[in-house]
Amino acid sequence: MTTNTPLPSCSILLLAGGRGQRMGGQDKGLLEWQGEPLIAHLHRQTRALSDDLIISCNRNPERYGLYADQLVHDEEGDFPGPLAGIRAGLKVARHPYLLVLPCDVPQIDSNLLDNMRETASRHPDVPLMVRHGEHWEPLLCVIPRALAGAFEQAWNAGERSPGRIMRNLHAVALQCSANDPRLANLNTPELLAQYKGVSD
Repeated sequence: MTTNTPLPSCSILLLAGGRGQRMGGQDKGLLEWQGEPLIAHLHRQTRALSDDLIISCNRNPERYGLYADQLVHDEEGDFPGPLAGIRAGLKVARHPYLLVLPCDVPQIDSNLLDNMRETASRHPDVPLMVRHGEHWEPLLCVIPRALAGAFEQAWNAGERSPGRIMRNLHAVALQCSANDPRLANLNTPELLAQYKGVSD
């Protein structure tokens, strides 16, 4: 990276622990898109950014292990949602920041990831969330590990929305256009089949 100011070290958490309801219960991160599992696309974009690549998965650890330095899983059964994976990632992260991405956004690119990290570095005490148009994307975020306790406190109080927690912690936004193709969420079989991706 050729920026004048080095970006802070970050751990990276790829969320692949969901129930896959829109995919008929299939393990979404292992579904193929353009000839590769979704998780492989995320791995390729993020591998060079961190020596601490974490995947949150509740199934198929032997397959996800090929793409990660660490695997985590939900402490509670019955797929309690993405906040459980984020909590698990914060507990094991080795660096001061945790960059979080869902497994179903295979078109993220290095420019978006660099912008997330650079913007987060200018607001080191609060979370960062991507926002496109008027819509927050709480699963594309950067969380200071120092806020792990606040996430635990909110969880113990019954909160299950990572977006609400981060907005309550005065999250900053990385604003993207409303129709940014990099944020296309390929979370149904139809989208996987139909979405051809950003042309080179």
